[in-house]
Amino acid sequence: MGATVTTNTVGKTWDGGNEPLGASYGKLMMWFFIVSDALTFSGFLAAYGFSRFKFIETWPLADEVFTHFPFAHGVNAPMYYVALMTFILIFSSVTMVLAVDAGHQMNRGKVAFYMFLTIIGGLIFVGSQAWEWKNFIKGEYGAIETKGGSILQFVNAKGERVKLEEFADTSVLNEREQLTRGKGKWFMEEESLPTYSVEQVQAGFKSHPDLLVRTEVIFDEETAKTAVGAHPTLNDKEFHSKHKTVLTRAESEKMMANAHVVVEGANLKRNEYGSKLFADFFFFITGFHGFHVFSGVIINIIIFLNVLLGTYEKRRSYEMVEKVGLYWHFVDLVWVFVFTFFYLV
Repeated sequence: MGATVTTNTVGKTWDGGNEPLGASYGKLMMWFFIVSDALTFSGFLAAYGFSRFKFIETWPLADEVFTHFPFAHGVNAPMYYVALMTFILIFSSVTMVLAVDAGHQMNRGKVAFYMFLTIIGGLIFVGSQAWEWKNFIKGEYGAIETKGGSILQFVNAKGERVKLEEFADTSVLNEREQLTRGKGKWFMEEESLPTYSVEQVQAGFKSHPDLLVRTEVIFDEETAKTAVGAHPTLNDKEFHSKHKTVLTRAESEKMMANAHVVVEGANLKRNEYGSKLFADFFFFITGFHGFHVFSGVIINIIIFLNVLLGTYEKRRSYEMVEKVGLYWHFVDLVWVFVFTFFYLV
């Protein structure tokens, strides 16, 4: 006597088949990857937020760091190019949506066209990030790091930043020589020397009595009132637009006596903009995201070529376009959070 088994399929969403919740295996694995990657980025941004909160007094101001714009050398355009990069990446997400929709309509020509636009947008964004990295590493004004690790920047009587090249005294001989394996012991080597020596900057600062030192510390309201009183040429509004502590001439000379090394730009060891952690997080978070965008561009190119070859037309399905679209939308969404927390907040 055999047992009779009956099943009630009413209201079921998954009966153990290969498409749980109506999603194919490929889509489901993509969602698993996206969730795990989202947790990774969340951890990075949380670490960034914690570090910034802890060192908020010396944290660089994004409006003073990201001021460059291509083909507009010397023009102060804070955050303009970063905003343009963000717009381009978001627009590429729109073209990816159109490519997926064209795939649903089995329109190979439109899929190829919109995927091509998506690839162009991704390449522009990656190239823009590389350009931004170059300017961040190279620096613009230069600064002095004291023996205690403080960063000293230079301003004139109006509170405007002054570059080292504008006042450094090059007549002072720089006897410091680049240490290489050919000029030292076999194990002795160091990074490139800065353009100017500490002695040249100190001599130039001494011969320019109108120069003042601006520290990396963000001042509060009480400090601002004191600073305005000490510098009658500056008003309260100008100080608040800078947000950094400007020392008196006597205090500036005292700080310059503790000068240790000239800092130009930023790397993993030193940062002319302020806290060293800022540069570390900048390279790591934006670099990690840039790697995702670059990977997405490569994948998009592969899918684009398959579209041209008619691979998905023969399969009667453009699901691969939809899956890579999920990844691309995720990369765009992550950048919105990076842009918000790293650049705007």
